[in-house]
Amino acid sequence: MFLLGVGNFFVHKAVLESRHPMLEQFRGFQGAGRRVSLAFEFVVLLACMLLAAQGWTGAVIAYAIYSSFNFATAWLILSGRI
Repeated sequence: MFLLGVGNFFVHKAVLESRHPMLEQFRGFQGAGRRVSLAFEFVVLLACMLLAAQGWTGAVIAYAIYSSFNFATAWLILSGRI
């Protein structure tokens, strides 16, 4: 789960730095919005890790699904397919 989190942060940061036109259209993603989105990514990872530590295996599965959507979306954005 931790490695998925590292991967999520990596692709999230890469997408934010790509200056994709889709992100530039959102005024909320200027300055503080980017930091808030990274903080949200951290909160999601922390919550899932805490739930998994308490035996909630569903949190691991949910985070793996969430990560797969993040990776697929990042690939689409960074490869220029969107």
